[in-house]
Amino acid sequence: MAMNNPYNQYKQNSITTATPQELTLMLYNGAIKFSKLAKINMEDNNIQETNTNLKKCQDIISELNGTLNMDYEVSKELRSLYTFVREQLVECNIQKNVKILDEIIPIMEDMRDTWQEAMEVAKQEKLNPKTAEAY
Repeated sequence: MAMNNPYNQYKQNSITTATPQELTLMLYNGAIKFSKLAKINMEDNNIQETNTNLKKCQDIISELNGTLNMDYEVSKELRSLYTFVREQLVECNIQKNVKILDEIIPIMEDMRDTWQEAMEVAKQEKLNPKTAEAY
């Protein structure tokens, strides 16, 4: 019944029609969203929702880590970063320490912003291949 909701249909269509690059951006946004929700839940002392949202964020980071193409040097660096973030999320969930989230949310936002910039550069290069040669 929930799929009849226009928002749910829009959301499902967005996912099924997204490029791999857009899906990666959606994953970053999801990780940030769930970590911020976990922070709010933690501040409200809602342990159950804190755990749920931190686990969702951990799952997303694991998915990002698992889909890395290790043929590229940057993937090795990202693997280390994803592993660090996931370990911090686990530690945060054990300790229920908001300060850990305060440290890793900006890291996830930086990763997302960098990915978004790379998508824009790639789009511009595709639109203007001669301009890309100048770089």
